[in-house]
Amino acid sequence: MDISAFRASLANTAPPAGLSHALAALWWDAKGDWGKAHEAAQKDDGPQGCAVHAYLHRVEGDLSNARYWYNRAHRTPAADGLKDEWKRLAVELMG
Repeated sequence: MDISAFRASLANTAPPAGLSHALAALWWDAKGDWGKAHEAAQKDDGPQGCAVHAYLHRVEGDLSNARYWYNRAHRTPAADGLKDEWKRLAVELMG
């Protein structure tokens, strides 16, 4: 799946089958459901899940919590726009 197909899947009511928890979290975030996005991110305790978890707390405006999750992901906190970070993470997660 590429970024165009991923964005097109947002027209559906559920994420495509087989997405990682981290990628499903980004899908739910793009659909405007922060709660489901956060729930999905919490299911992935690895570096990618922690990076998405950090992004979600940045979306929420909880920068202290976001910094905690960036640290767990071994990443520098993002300084670019939220849309740019979302796209960067989605592309990374799709490999």
